[in-house]
Amino acid sequence: MGPQNVEIIVRFFALYRERAGSSQIRFDLPEQSTVADLTDEVRRRFPNLAPPQVRIVVAVNADYAEPETILREGDDVCLIPPVSGG
Repeated sequence: MGPQNVEIIVRFFALYRERAGSSQIRFDLPEQSTVADLTDEVRRRFPNLAPPQVRIVVAVNADYAEPETILREGDDVCLIPPVSGG
């Protein structure tokens, strides 16, 4: 039996929700995938979501997650756009 995939439900907020056209989307990722792997996949699927120089902020289970954080099935994953302030 080969490597397993994990199903990650990603919630999009604000500007990202508008650009993705959905408030949540399912991603199937290989086991041991990290937040960085997920954001790479998000950028592939939604090239207009965020400019390359903008870091996509990811929260996992209500905590800000580092790029090397490993995702597990059932995690609550949210993508949070940068807040533009004045």
